[in-house]
Amino acid sequence: MPTLEGKVAIVTGAGRGIGREHALALAQAGAKVVVNDLGGSLAGEGTDATPAQSVVNEIVAAGGEAVASYDDVSDFGAGEHMIRRAIDRYGRLDILVNNAGILRDRMLVNMTEDEWDAVIAVHLKGHFGPTRHAAAYWRERAKAGETLRARVINTSSSSGVFGNVGQANYGAAKAAIAGFTLIAAQELQRYGVTVNCIAPNARTRMTEETFGDLPPPDDGFDPLDPANMAPLVVALSADDAQDITGQCIFVWGGSINVLRPWDAGELFAADGRWDADELLAQLRERFPEGAAPAGMVAQMARAGGQSMRVG
Repeated sequence: MPTLEGKVAIVTGAGRGIGREHALALAQAGAKVVVNDLGGSLAGEGTDATPAQSVVNEIVAAGGEAVASYDDVSDFGAGEHMIRRAIDRYGRLDILVNNAGILRDRMLVNMTEDEWDAVIAVHLKGHFGPTRHAAAYWRERAKAGETLRARVINTSSSSGVFGNVGQANYGAAKAAIAGFTLIAAQELQRYGVTVNCIAPNARTRMTEETFGDLPPPDDGFDPLDPANMAPLVVALSADDAQDITGQCIFVWGGSINVLRPWDAGELFAADGRWDADELLAQLRERFPEGAAPAGMVAQMARAGGQSMRVG
């Protein structure tokens, strides 16, 4: 395991599921960890200190160092407070893992404004706020002459990169996080900060409806164990990963796909402005069977390869 001795990490949404495994793995690798979790319900309602403090207790019992944070990542000021908590407690910040999220699934025609706003706030603004405040801190250190090897690791989703019915709010936020990652990587590289995102797949309280009916593994290895995501986070946090940035990485069990970004795709070329009738004819010729998204399950099966079981 790469050593992260002397480094300080923040993991948001670290009280349960994937975030918990990130925090435990970073601590095992030697990092001091700020375990952030508001402790709300799956829909983002209420608060509870127990999840974050339980992970802190687990890390400390194993000989590591950790402290809890109950800041709401969707609140810009609270995001700054969380960053300052790490710096004030441990003297520095090296790794920010943005993982916190909620679900309020609904078909588009029935989705309310509140259901849209809440999910966008926790996922997308919840990535922006902590990253913005961490980036300002790292920029000042870089301008002071320090050589940084800092990390931001964001959390996208299969729903965001492939699309999924009933998740217009969640998928839109997760797709935006992938775009946010690309831009932040370009802006922060000059300061010695890498920015990557993962599209994880795991059996958690957020994915019970998606993965709950999948059969148990025959070989003892569960591809949906949340702990399968943690090695990637530790690897990306290592000093040797300094030149890997701006990537979105899909994880299913033992299969890891570094996803290709948007590219130029199909080209329709004309010497001047297209005539709409001519363009439609070309579209029909190029796509005689039409063109539509394959859907999340089909794309995940393709990305996950033989390790993925569907249905």
